[in-house]
Amino acid sequence: MSTKKMNNIIWGFITILGFIVFIPVAQAENIDMISCGSGNINIIAAGEDLTIMAMEGKGINLDNYGNKTFDNMTYQYGALFKIDKGNWSGSMLMKYMDPSGDFLVVEIAQVGMVRDGKFIYGTGKWKGISGACKAVPNTQGKPISPGTNQGCFKITGTYELKK
Repeated sequence: MSTKKMNNIIWGFITILGFIVFIPVAQAENIDMISCGSGNINIIAAGEDLTIMAMEGKGINLDNYGNKTFDNMTYQYGALFKIDKGNWSGSMLMKYMDPSGDFLVVEIAQVGMVRDGKFIYGTGKWKGISGACKAVPNTQGKPISPGTNQGCFKITGTYELKK
């Protein structure tokens, strides 16, 4: 093979490699935060072995990372839970809003006291968000008034934004 042909192949390879390096790629970012809030409980059915309840509430986040991406995000949720012989299960939809007004929506399935979430929608800087998170109880306070709950969850996971 001639030197000229070899140089053309090498430069072609370098050019392609250069394009690949500059193609924007979504990179997963970590989540580590505490979400604290208060909610209202509406008992739909209550029996000896089965309780069905709807909950709605609001709260705020404290981000544990230095970049504070999720810090001071407020949230609102709606949920439906079943307690069958002491075993919790249910689903939630949560809207998180950042201080600039952009928001994201998380769909959550709960089994026991662990909540598994999936990002399903976002606006503004959250448009195209994907990823997943897990929430576990951090603290639970005594209800300030009947039919309410107050507490915090520790949330960890990862998310990606389309570039």
